Amino acid sequence: MNRRSLHIILALFLLAPVPAYADSKADAAKEDLRDLKGRIKALEKELNSTKEAHSDAADALKESERAISESDRKLHEIGKQQTDNRLTLQAQQKQLSALNATISAQRKMLSEQFHQQYVLGQRGYLQILLSGEDPNALSRDLQYFSYLAHARAENIAALRKNQQEVAELNEKTAATLAEIDALKVDQEKQRKQLESEKRDRKQVLQKLAGKIKAERGEINKLRRDEKRLTDLVERLARIVPPKPKPKKQTTPATTSQTSPSSVSKNNVLPDRSIAGTAFASLKGKLNLPVRGDIVNKYGTAREESGLLWKGLFIRAGEGAQVKAIASGTVVFADWLRGFGNLLIIDHGDGFMSLYGNNQSLLKNVGDDVSPGDNIASVGSSGGNAEPGLYFEMRHQSKPFDPLAWCVLR
Repeated sequence: MNRRSLHIILALFLLAPVPAYADSKADAAKEDLRDLKGRIKALEKELNSTKEAHSDAADALKESERAISESDRKLHEIGKQQTDNRLTLQAQQKQLSALNATISAQRKMLSEQFHQQYVLGQRGYLQILLSGEDPNALSRDLQYFSYLAHARAENIAALRKNQQEVAELNEKTAATLAEIDALKVDQEKQRKQLESEKRDRKQVLQKLAGKIKAERGEINKLRRDEKRLTDLVERLARIVPPKPKPKKQTTPATTSQTSPSSVSKNNVLPDRSIAGTAFASLKGKLNLPVRGDIVNKYGTAREESGLLWKGLFIRAGEGAQVKAIASGTVVFADWLRGFGNLLIIDHGDGFMSLYGNNQSLLKNVGDDVSPGDNIASVGSSGGNAEPGLYFEMRHQSKPFDPLAWCVLR
């Protein structure tokens, strides 16, 4: 075997495994996600099969509130698609405008080249050779004609290529416009469906309003709801694989806290400035997930029962955006008795944030989120008396005061 053959074999050996390895990593990641979703789904099914799961008056709202959440999520996705399509359309139109300008310039240049050829009398190579002109001048003329012919051929080829691109762009633009029209139809259909589901919920709520109000003060019921949530978080913590350590690390801050009474609807919302930072180092740097007024604080007594709040209730307008407070992975997104449409984010190192009583959940189990991402919209699901967000933070499944970690400004 010669050296060249050896080099070829070595090169093939080094290159061949790379795509296979990349594919296997991607397949493994998909399989892990499917496994996680399967285990969480099984946990949800088990929770819903318990005897107490259907004994609450507010459970009658479960299906309608789930349906509202799903319809609202679809509307949100349609809105995102419409935005993406509009941006695509703008880019296509800009590209089309630039191509048309290039084509105009190329046509003008071709016109000038043909005009130059006409002015020179369209003499061919044979005519120039037989003209008896000075050899030096003859050489220059032949060289000039060669350049001119080559430039003209290149210009014609480029013009044809650009005209083909224009035709393809026109097809893509037509397809994008058709998608936008189809999305408008879907959006209107989904909006009507959402309105119908809200009417259904309202009717159920009117029938059960008295029972739901009475149950909100039952100590045993509230204790069962709290235990159910704690059990869920503990079991999720065992199911969810540990998250990799983020590369970016910062020193914990010692920011002073503002009195909760000063919280307003202008409170700063989470943003991507803390993306990639280890959650444990974010104490004093987090922002609350929604704009509103804190009407119940961690550790204070519930008015109806005297039990202590394990999180915050932030009164806010129905439909207001709920943001992820930090980077993480959605590990629960479903209706849970006592907390309505509930979303839980795992932030790693045993930290989780919980967002309850939502009108809609905009993320699914397994979705990765960044700080500031829209994850839900404010509602009053789960039989809550007024629209707002129930917000908890937990470490190793145990709740702690969110106001010790969030900057209120």
